[in-house]
Amino acid sequence: MFLLGLVYVVFVAVLIALKIPAVLVVPIALGFLFFQYFFSDRIALFAMRGHEVTPQQAPELHEMIDRLCALADMPKPRVAVAESDIPNAFATGRNPRAAVVCVTTGIMRKLSKPELEAVLAHELSHVAHRDVAVMTIASSLGLLAGLVVRMAIYGGMYGGGFGMGQRDDDDDSNTGAVILLVVLASAVVYGVSFLLTRALSRYRELSADRAGAILIGRPSLLASALTKVTGDMARIPTRDLRAAEPLNAFFFAPALAPGFSFSSLFATHPSLERRLEQLSRIEAELGRRV
Repeated sequence: MFLLGLVYVVFVAVLIALKIPAVLVVPIALGFLFFQYFFSDRIALFAMRGHEVTPQQAPELHEMIDRLCALADMPKPRVAVAESDIPNAFATGRNPRAAVVCVTTGIMRKLSKPELEAVLAHELSHVAHRDVAVMTIASSLGLLAGLVVRMAIYGGMYGGGFGMGQRDDDDDSNTGAVILLVVLASAVVYGVSFLLTRALSRYRELSADRAGAILIGRPSLLASALTKVTGDMARIPTRDLRAAEPLNAFFFAPALAPGFSFSSLFATHPSLERRLEQLSRIEAELGRRV
């Protein structure tokens, strides 16, 4: 994801170096963000080869989501299943009425019905809290901050901004240096925002764990599901895990392949220990209330 972001930075920098007016650069940049915002559910389903299922096709899955939505007093999202051995689930969509909750066939085989319901409670909390919209906006702020830096540098170097100032032959000879400066400055701004959005993602995963655990009233079920899913990842072929890594920000538990990866270096999820520790505290809190 970080490398893709840098590619995006270079792409916009090239547009600027080619003297594309700001009135065109900004809409192009925003266009990518709006596409991600409005079509994140379709992109995620396509990437995981998921398909929507009806109550007749997956009655137990729909019953669980119906019950949880009634408890949470929220609209029912669309329900999907992905044919994958990776035991996982995810929710995506810009708001509760345009959301989809997807589970893999692997997690349905791995977990008991109560554990699967706990996972669905976690995913529905993402929907209720509009986490996809929040993370998209957070990411877009970082990208737009980088765009502002590029505009400022370009305006200062060329006097008057995007294609509006007068340039001489000396300016043309400095194009290479300007591109390098723009890319470096943009990369620094984007890098900082990337780390901040990863921290925000980890916080929202802990928040979803807490909300899901309270909704079902049994945090131990969510802890059990987390332990099973995380442990089962080691049995999944490395090739399959690496193919799924780009969707880690959506997943209930990250699909991390052995060895080095940007997904393990810039984690979108808290550690298993941190999540289990929180669930243990919630279990104790609920016990004292009873």
